[in-house]
Amino acid sequence: MPRKLSHIAPDWWDYTTLDHSLINDAARLTAKDLLKLSRPGFKVVMYDTLEDFYLAEALEYIHAWKQATADNPVGICGPIGPTEQLPLVARLVNELGLSLKHAHFWGMDEWYDEETGHQVPVSHPLSFEKADRELCFNRIEKKQRITEEGLHFPKGDLSSYINSWTSGIRCAVMQGGQGDIKHWAFNDPLKRAGKYKNEPPTPAEYRKLGTRVVELHPVTLAQNARTSGGGNVTMVPKRAITVGPKETWISEKVSIWQAGMHDNPLGQRLTALMISKGIPDSAVPMSLLADHPNVQFNYYIGGLGSCSVEMH
Repeated sequence: MPRKLSHIAPDWWDYTTLDHSLINDAARLTAKDLLKLSRPGFKVVMYDTLEDFYLAEALEYIHAWKQATADNPVGICGPIGPTEQLPLVARLVNELGLSLKHAHFWGMDEWYDEETGHQVPVSHPLSFEKADRELCFNRIEKKQRITEEGLHFPKGDLSSYINSWTSGIRCAVMQGGQGDIKHWAFNDPLKRAGKYKNEPPTPAEYRKLGTRVVELHPVTLAQNARTSGGGNVTMVPKRAITVGPKETWISEKVSIWQAGMHDNPLGQRLTALMISKGIPDSAVPMSLLADHPNVQFNYYIGGLGSCSVEMH
């Protein structure tokens, strides 16, 4: 018997196709309950203030880059959502006098221009590379900066970006946020079509996906319009380039940062529950991290909110 249709986009898979009991279990979780979801391979961390939250996120860059040497190049894969950590990264590098000569950075994703068949240009107002450079890398003292060869953004035919993941550079950590559709990077659920009409891809099938151009779930378009474009969804491209699960599983650690700015109270609880209990489901892409050996969820406790009904 096929699974139920999505409440929000019937042509797509998403978390609303899950069993109601699982969703209700997640909605009941308190902050203390979330902490108890930690298990070997999955750690839940809470931060009392946003200052501590974003500083801890920035320090992951520093800890990774301090390991980099000529014989052991080390990098971090970083998100645009959130972005508040990026200026802190630059300031820490400058204040510590840290040389990034052997350090690397992978951008997680980028918008895709269907007219040109390539990533959007850096001049595009929503360009992720533009944000990374302006908020972080251009603020680092020139003598300390990562080389251009050490910056890996998904662009062109993608082969250079894809090959960089297996070129001998160690990815110490992949950071991410969580979107309303429960993705990391732009690993959205797939459309409900073809062989996936009645059932979404198995976790094993989804995990085979590498860096690629993807069509974005309608919820993702609406979210990015809300968080980055004042609600103007017409300026948000319908496709994007995203790092894939294949590269994610190359990363030694996956660190997800939830300040309550991107996903809602239910979503912040649901994926943690599914990862903790070992319930991977490609309709909820973040839940596939249940099978990764080293995952950490970081929460700002003031952004957890409540799943109780409130009329506004």
